Formats: sequence, C-alpha cells, structure tokens
Amino acid sequence: MFQTLLGALMAFVGLSMHGAAARKYYDSHLGENDLKAFIGSCLQILFFTGLVTLLVVFLMLDQLQTWLGLKPLWIFLAVGVTAANVIVLLRLVQWQVRKQAKKYGALQVGRSFLNMVLSLVLVVLLMQGAAGRVSAQVWAAGGFAVLALLLLKKDRLLYFFCWRPDFIKEILHFGVPLIPHVGGTFLLISVDRFVINSELGLGQTGIYMVAVQLAGAVALIFDAINKAYTPWLYERLKRNNYHEKRQIVRYTYIWYGVLLAGAALAFLVGPPVVVLIAGDGYSEAGKVIGWLTLGQVFGGMYLMITNYIFYSKRTGLLSVVTITSGLINVLLLVLMIPLYGIEGAAWAFCAAMALRFIFSWWVAQKRLPMPWFKIS
Repeated sequence: MFQTLLGALMAFVGLSMHGAAARKYYDSHLGENDLKAFIGSCLQILFFTGLVTLLVVFLMLDQLQTWLGLKPLWIFLAVGVTAANVIVLLRLVQWQVRKQAKKYGALQVGRSFLNMVLSLVLVVLLMQGAAGRVSAQVWAAGGFAVLALLLLKKDRLLYFFCWRPDFIKEILHFGVPLIPHVGGTFLLISVDRFVINSELGLGQTGIYMVAVQLAGAVALIFDAINKAYTPWLYERLKRNNYHEKRQIVRYTYIWYGVLLAGAALAFLVGPPVVVLIAGDGYSEAGKVIGWLTLGQVFGGMYLMITNYIFYSKRTGLLSVVTITSGLINVLLLVLMIPLYGIEGAAWAFCAAMALRFIFSWWVAQKRLPMPWFKIS
C-alpha cells in the first residue's frame, strides 16, 4: 500500500516535470542559462506541490489511514519520498537526452542497490518488518536526491533562485493535463487483480499474478529501449526532415513486426516457462501468459507513439485516451471474468491495451503528423 501511495502521489507532486525538462533540451534557440533556470523552475514547483500535498494529507489523514491502512508517519514520508524521486528523475533525464547511458545506469542501479541492502538489513537482520522496508526507501530516496542535486549543480544545470513565470507556465501546461493519465494507467494495469479477487478468490488471483509478473518482464525491456530511442527520435523531429521522418516510420514498422512475432512466440513457449519457473501448482497461469504478453507488446508499441505527443508538449488528449481505455478495461473485466475466469481478465487487458495504442496513435498523428502511409 505504501508503494501504491507513491505511485498515486507522483502525479500530483511530480507533475511529469521530468518529461518537460527532457523535452526542453531540444528547444530551438535555447539560451545558455535557460535550461538551468527551467530545472530550477521545476524544483520551485516541486517545493510548492510538496507543501500543498502535505497540507491535503494533514486534512485528510483519518480518511487516508482508513483507505490505506498505513501509519500517519508513513503517509507523510510518502510525500517526501515522492519529491526525492522527482529530483533524481530530473538528474537522470538530463543524462538520457545527452545519451550518457553509463552515468544514467550507475545512478539508477546505485539507488536500487542501496535500497535493497538497507531493506535486507532492516527487515531481515533487525526484523523491523514493513517499517524497515519503508525506512529503507526513505533513506535511499533522500540520499540519492541530495546526490542528484549536487550532480546537477556540478554540471551547471541548476539555478534555483530565479523567477521565470514563462517556464513555470510551460511546465504546468505540460504536466497538469497528465494527472488523469495516472488514474487511467491504474485502471489499465492494477484494477484486474481486485476484480479477480472479488469474483474468483485469492487463489485464482495468485495464479493470475504469477503470469502478470512474468509477462511484465518484457515491459522492462520496452522501457529501457524507449529511453535510448527517445533522444534519437527527438533529434530527428527537431530537424523536421521529411526523408528522416519516412525512415523513422519504416524503422517503427519493423520494430512492431518484431514485437508481434515475439508475442506469437510467447503463446508457444510461455506455458512451459511458467511451469519451469513457478512450478506445477501454477500451470493454470500458462493459459493467460500469451495474452498478457501480447497486451504488454501493445504497451511497447504505445511507448513508441507517445513520444510524438510528448514532443508536441500538448498532452491533454493522452489523458483522455488513458482514462477511456482504463474504463473499457474495467467494463470488460466485470463482464468477462464471471464467464471466462482469469482468461477473461487477460483478454480484457489485451483488448484495452490494444485500444490505448490505437487511440494514442490517432492523437499522435493529430499532434505531430508523420508519413505513416508513405514509407516507400
């Protein structure tokens, strides 16, 4: 529940400002001090959103305790951890756009390693239970947020004491429309387990979650590839060369073909892999692993499309797409799980992810037209 709270707070505290900072790097006629002032403006907004969120948490503390089952201190700490994670993301994306993958990986892996070590010490050795896990995240996030600020300052990418209302407006214009996007994402990727538990019980939920975890491994690959692909794409979109755009479209179609072929393979090798990894007791998960992987493949295809929307800086319709797809997923889950069990849940997820991809493609074409039908 602490992890779930972190995900929800990210939309309100972070406002996707790291995405705005990454996109700002590609603006034409960017002045020498503009980027550092832009990142400083992001931190100013973060300071304000953090304080406002703390106030809201204080006013709704009783309700939040009831909904989440968390101690008050943990709820307040979640706001701080979220803000710290935003600071780390602001540092990471500046390495991403400069294609400095080793530095990006070192900071990301270092933070995860510290988080893991602290968790093992506090939970296993000192037997602090859930409190130890939360404490580990607090210390790891706080420590690396300080390190991220120092590294931004070292690279002359931070000027906090500035006043640029135009940058503040630009950041808010980018991030605020994406707030509903988080709610839609939850409806797409998390609500299924609650419906399954309600309709079929905890046992079937556990079997389904094994397949979800295994299929989710491919999403890590898609995310890593997209992080490397985005700077390459943005450079070419900035040049606005028609022939390069046709080349991008050709490469995208080739990549989509590879992904769909991989999804087809998952239907064949997925069931025995489930048994190999999880054991015979979870063999039923093999029935859904192919459909869940296909859904994740549509998610990977979607990532390639959303880059055009983020580059355009007009993100409002993306939230509409995600909310709509999420609601369709909920409707399909309610209709199909009683009839088809966990297979119905997998079909609903796959269909909703496919619809999100198609709808996002339409939005991307409206925001930044590409020669999708002129590749020859």
